[in-house]
Amino acid sequence: MQVEKTNLEGVILLTPTVFGDDRGFFMETYNQGKAVELGLPTEFVQDNHSKSSYGVLRGLHYQCPQWQGKLVRVIRGEIYDVAVDIRAGSASFGQWYGCYLNEDNKQQLYVPEGFAHGFCVTSESAEVVYKCTTLYAPEQEGSLLWNDPEIGIEWPIENPSLSAKDAVAPLLKDLPPLSV
Repeated sequence: MQVEKTNLEGVILLTPTVFGDDRGFFMETYNQGKAVELGLPTEFVQDNHSKSSYGVLRGLHYQCPQWQGKLVRVIRGEIYDVAVDIRAGSASFGQWYGCYLNEDNKQQLYVPEGFAHGFCVTSESAEVVYKCTTLYAPEQEGSLLWNDPEIGIEWPIENPSLSAKDAVAPLLKDLPPLSV
């Protein structure tokens, strides 16, 4: 497995070793021993699976104070995946990292606790699966406006399809100080 550190401490892009032939392929998507070596969480308590059509943007979401780390991958289609540092006092507060995850590159993005996460679908449809370090707690969920000019995310889609909640999410400057 190849590991690429990003501009945000703790956000890691993982590229698995894929063994393929004319019958298909095999790859390891999670290995606790390798996770320990990389300093990643070794306990995931919830797996999620979503399917969305082209132009759907989900996010930017977080959960606090019961933060969730997420290990994200795409099993069908393609997304542009984004992590934003929202940890008060962090040297990279308000900075973001984005990458394309798709069924061909098979890459995974680890988004640690203290980050907002979102993605937009750049293919006809996409299926996204991700492991979470803590259980979903709806009373603790928060969101951040996807196109906050202070953050300046360079989304590859101009007019995404948003949920009603995501369309009116607060700006970064309006979030209370959040710490992990």
